[in-house]
Amino acid sequence: MAVKNIMIVGVGGQGTLLTSRILGGITTAAGYDVKLSEVHGMSQRGGSVVTYVRYGEKVAEPIVEEGHADVLIAFEKLEAMRYAHFLKKDGVIIANDQRIDPITVVTGQAEYPEHILETLSEKHKVISIDAMAEAKKLGNPKVFNTIIIGVAAKHMDFDHDKWVEVIKATVPPKTVEMNLKAFEVGYAL
Repeated sequence: MAVKNIMIVGVGGQGTLLTSRILGGITTAAGYDVKLSEVHGMSQRGGSVVTYVRYGEKVAEPIVEEGHADVLIAFEKLEAMRYAHFLKKDGVIIANDQRIDPITVVTGQAEYPEHILETLSEKHKVISIDAMAEAKKLGNPKVFNTIIIGVAAKHMDFDHDKWVEVIKATVPPKTVEMNLKAFEVGYAL
């Protein structure tokens, strides 16, 4: 199997690191060589956070190069736009349809772009979900990232029950039940 490249992008505090650990766990459980790399931006201040998950028979390095990502999981739509150039031609963007204004927009130095997901859809396959709205329906906005994992899981070749095992083993023990509910919501979408 050729090496698969997944990028997870978001804003500090959105759970990109936990998501990369879950993806690393599912790929390891499937017997693949896995490399994770976490690039912390200004995560405490709502800045960009990028994590890479690479897996296959043998993975030499953890960084995904431009034009090589099979999947770009974006927890915020401006982050999807910012990193779309990392996608392969036939790559897929799984995007949370959420707007979080970066500091440059908050201070008036820049404008938040309009129609981001529509623009991205002109060049890429985009699967868009308002995961925050779904998480609020569950009563816990913090699990929106697990909803997105559920959406991504549907498009990956790993057994549903393995995902459940890995989520149970990875998330904080007191959040297992809520995270499993969130995963199922995403998986069903």
